[in-house]
Amino acid sequence: MMSQDLANQIATAARTAFSRLFEEHPEDFYYCTLITTGEGLPPAPSAWSWQALDRTSAAQPNPEKAKPLLKWSYSESPYWLFGDEAFEPVRRRFAELVDPHSLPTEGAFVEEIDRRVAAMESAMKMLDDEGLFGTGARRAGMVVLVEMMPPDVRNTERALCLNRPGPVLDTWLEEAAE
Repeated sequence: MMSQDLANQIATAARTAFSRLFEEHPEDFYYCTLITTGEGLPPAPSAWSWQALDRTSAAQPNPEKAKPLLKWSYSESPYWLFGDEAFEPVRRRFAELVDPHSLPTEGAFVEEIDRRVAAMESAMKMLDDEGLFGTGARRAGMVVLVEMMPPDVRNTERALCLNRPGPVLDTWLEEAAE
């Protein structure tokens, strides 16, 4: 069962991080995500804008080859961990949660990880419902995600739940989905 309190705490941190990002970097963002691991570590923010992608790929030896490789890479974005300090209370909260490795069965382990990821997904949905990621054309041009690394098919399932059908989601599904 997903903890609404945990989702609210993650939403508070993500709201702070992404709001600051959008304010300090008024660019055309197409990708905003929270990243976690298969062990359910606390979420970490990342984002890409078209302008950041152009700048970052232009700095590569072969910009046109680099661009598609960078486009959906959370860790190669200049905005990887932007505003991460806002997640310190979330990290403390995760440290207080049960250690999933201490659980007696694989099923219990999976259930605990799923609960954490569900809280992250709920947080991003709350922020989307508030309009943090924009409305109208701005929101239609952005994919909002909760991604587990290493990637698995559930990343795609969450993407379909968090985003309306449209060109940017279609592109993500074609280029990056599992």
